[in-house]
Amino acid sequence: MHTRLHLKTYVLIAVMVIAGPIGNLLIAKGMRQAGEVRLWPASELLALFLRVFGAFTIWIGIACLIGFIVAYMLALSMADYSYVQPAAALGYGVTALLAAFVLGESVSPLRWVGIGIICLGVLFIRNTHPRTTETRE
Repeated sequence: MHTRLHLKTYVLIAVMVIAGPIGNLLIAKGMRQAGEVRLWPASELLALFLRVFGAFTIWIGIACLIGFIVAYMLALSMADYSYVQPAAALGYGVTALLAAFVLGESVSPLRWVGIGIICLGVLFIRNTHPRTTETRE
């Protein structure tokens, strides 16, 4: 039972760590493709809305973020918040990698060090049990 709980939790966290950053990447890419956002005059808002929600990239990004939320909710149903949330922080590393290699953004060495420290912190929770509270059935 405990091994299955660990495996299910790890799979859900892996989905979170991958789907969240990919969804955010696709939305960022879609917004770059949509062009400059101008809020005035008001007539520009309709054109912006049509450009943004007419982009396939945006819709795939939204689907990935929905997958992230579903995996997050399922993980929280099986494991403690104090376990799931820090483990999901591995997504920061994935986000930085995607930003640097897919979007061509410059990630400073200091930012890489910070992300590395966060990811190293995940190692501390890896060897703990995902659920410390009793389950009610």
